[in-house]
Amino acid sequence: MIDPRSPDRAVLARAGALIRAGRLVAFPTETVYGLGANALDAEAVSRIFDAKGRADDDPLIVHLAAVEQVADVARDVPTSARALGAAFWPGPLTIVLPKRSNVPDRVTAGLPSVAVRVPDHPIAFGLLDAAGLPIAAPSANLFTRISPTTAQHVVDDLGERVDLILDGGPTSHGIESTVVDASGGSVRLLRPGAVPAEEIARVLAALESPVPLEHGLSARSASPGLMKKHYAPSARVLFFSGPAEVAREALRAAGERELAQGHRIGLLICDEDAASLDALGAAIFERLGPCADLPEIASRLYAGLRTLDAAGVDVICVREFGPAGLGLAILDRLTRAANHHVIHVR
Repeated sequence: MIDPRSPDRAVLARAGALIRAGRLVAFPTETVYGLGANALDAEAVSRIFDAKGRADDDPLIVHLAAVEQVADVARDVPTSARALGAAFWPGPLTIVLPKRSNVPDRVTAGLPSVAVRVPDHPIAFGLLDAAGLPIAAPSANLFTRISPTTAQHVVDDLGERVDLILDGGPTSHGIESTVVDASGGSVRLLRPGAVPAEEIARVLAALESPVPLEHGLSARSASPGLMKKHYAPSARVLFFSGPAEVAREALRAAGERELAQGHRIGLLICDEDAASLDALGAAIFERLGPCADLPEIASRLYAGLRTLDAAGVDVICVREFGPAGLGLAILDRLTRAANHHVIHVR
């Protein structure tokens, strides 16, 4: 394991050399572990797709060591994107911009735009600095499966498909970056994530010429992580979306039905829900933290899903934690993990 407070320079130098040689290095960011390759080398980037079993039409995020390097891979950067970069970089915000010709189409899935961010993690920065070039990196897991928040998760999914795994301990945010598209005349939220949409909207509203934050996707999205089934365990996920009390009761009733049918169930819950679900004592409980502590819930979400999946449950029951702030990103991830098993209650 590498101490993230003071990463071993010799290890980072070795990792940087592997990136320059076209190999794959898994590394921690503040969001999840990434599977990195030289973003300017189409052959190296293809190894990412092969290792993950990733769909060819799913673009990658290009990671940079500094804000100033955006101009190396993107052009025509608007004022809105500059303001967002100044406010949130380094950090868990990805901005989609018009790409330069040096960025291979393999990185952008053939789109004329490139998704870029500056990560806020000492090991990620050290790797980028040692490599001396931009690194394309999706999450270091099998395609559509649960994103990794520890090095062991990477080992479990990818094993020897990766040339080197930099173990920096658990990631802090636990869910992916927020993605906004600033490649046109407006700014559009493509994927909710670790930076709440409300904070992005405040920065845009403070511009000399305010820019509204729009929502919704284009016909072909420039963001990764938007498959209808994504972030998914092997177990079936039942996701109850709606007000807390109603969703909790619907979850309890569904759990009773599943147990009556002889299924092994896992409950992914916040702490305060445990008492009201005591009747489901045969279930496996995985607590995410206090109901109101959305950063804690987000940081433990993927690890909780993986723990229940590893326990061999048939179904995982989980409810919504609200649609505001980080709740929107959690809702998005659970909706995709459940796929067509989303139960809306009111």
